[in-house]
Amino acid sequence: MTEQNKYQESFRRFEAAESGETVTKKVQAIRDAHFAENFTVETLSRIYSCIDLTTLNATDTKETVWRLVERVNKAEGVNPAFPNVAAICTYPVFVEVVKQSLLAKEVKIASVAGGFPSAQTFVEVKIAETAMAVMEGADEIDAVMNLGYFLDEAYEELADELAEIKDSCRQAKLKVILETGALDTTENIRRAAILSLYSGADFIKTSTGKGYPGATPAAVYVMCKVIKQYTALSGRMAGIKISGGIRTAEDAVLYYTLVKELLGEDWLDSNHFRIGASHLADDIAKRIG
Repeated sequence: MTEQNKYQESFRRFEAAESGETVTKKVQAIRDAHFAENFTVETLSRIYSCIDLTTLNATDTKETVWRLVERVNKAEGVNPAFPNVAAICTYPVFVEVVKQSLLAKEVKIASVAGGFPSAQTFVEVKIAETAMAVMEGADEIDAVMNLGYFLDEAYEELADELAEIKDSCRQAKLKVILETGALDTTENIRRAAILSLYSGADFIKTSTGKGYPGATPAAVYVMCKVIKQYTALSGRMAGIKISGGIRTAEDAVLYYTLVKELLGEDWLDSNHFRIGASHLADDIAKRIG
């Protein structure tokens, strides 16, 4: 079997992609049936505990990152019924700042790496950057899938690169960013999710939030369907991270509802479900009071 046939065979093990129109209708049906019942204080609290509080700006400084960490530190234990965020996510150069200033327990340190946000650099650079971020203290790495390889159908090169990045993570978890806004079609999202999972991704993630449309309910629907089938085939539970334009409690509850209905209750914790955001935490905190 040729390498190309090997990947085509992997794709055939999964259900065919549904049309964009069909997915939109199914998402709307889930929203209509379950959104209202999930918009509760309990759900908002659970979502808050799954947030990757993120700052990925060209204007980030040690001071601004330190202030973000202080927000998390000060929230620790203020309300025993209200959990802290899951992680703080920054550029690699600020991992050390987060590690030195983070006092809150159970909050992970996440770092983008691998030539974020385009992934258009040498694989050696991607591997080195990932390893350096982990060495500085990152518990989790968010890396973009090589879209150039994907669009060229160079699946072997893509899979090998992701596997090497995963290996350089050592004990850290790897979240592979599909950049669903650039992939455009449900079939492309399906294939990208399958390739990422079989290459070792601990999570698959929607978007960078840089340059392309962010998360959409349709993309998350497709990703959840792939994760469910992958779990049945492999016995390994991979997680999902939703990011890119999620600012309000309403946005978050819709995505929570999709994950709950498509994947099930076992995915509704920070080990398997994350939302990457910078403003969402404030909105949820205000709603809860």
